[in-house]
Amino acid sequence: MLSNFLEIVIPEIIHLLEAMGVIIIFIGAIKAFWKYFCNLIKGTNYPIKIQFAEALTLALEFKMGAEILKTVIVRSLDKMYILAAIILLRAILAFVIHWEIKAENHVK
Repeated sequence: MLSNFLEIVIPEIIHLLEAMGVIIIFIGAIKAFWKYFCNLIKGTNYPIKIQFAEALTLALEFKMGAEILKTVIVRSLDKMYILAAIILLRAILAFVIHWEIKAENHVK
């Protein structure tokens, strides 16, 4: 009974987490573009790259959470390998983005 409940609820939670990640990327991109446009007009130097990288990192965390939840409902080992590869790639991306943020903050 619990496994049936999880098979119904977990996909909905996964879709919600994926949507949250997409919304964060979209809002971060719009905000970064707006700040870029304002920098061009005003001639200021706002840290656009850092803010957008932080939004991407946050979105990746939501997307990794969704991938981790997918491991609960996966039934075959082949799909588990694919999920593990996706989680590994997203973790590497998050690490690289954190590294770039630290490097960018260190330069300033």
